Amino acid sequence: MAVSRVKLPRGLREPYEVYVNGVPQELGADYSVREGALVFDRELRKDKISGWRWLLGAWGVGTYRQDDSVDVRYIGPDGLPRVAQALEIELS
Repeated sequence: MAVSRVKLPRGLREPYEVYVNGVPQELGADYSVREGALVFDRELRKDKISGWRWLLGAWGVGTYRQDDSVDVRYIGPDGLPRVAQALEIELS
């Protein structure tokens, strides 16, 4: 089974909210937290667009693949709400 890890931003403290593709995730049911990272028991992927696919797109030919986005909403040290967007996904 594929496991995906997403490192949390430095200094991030609870409470925070986790979203995958804009959908709220629940601690325990959708992910766990280990060693400063979110751990998902499913495969999440970032689509990397090659030069060839970019060229096809420039001509109006679409190619679509899985492209997951993990965002974390939290309160910064200054008390203002912040969002860490499109965090890097690592597969284990």
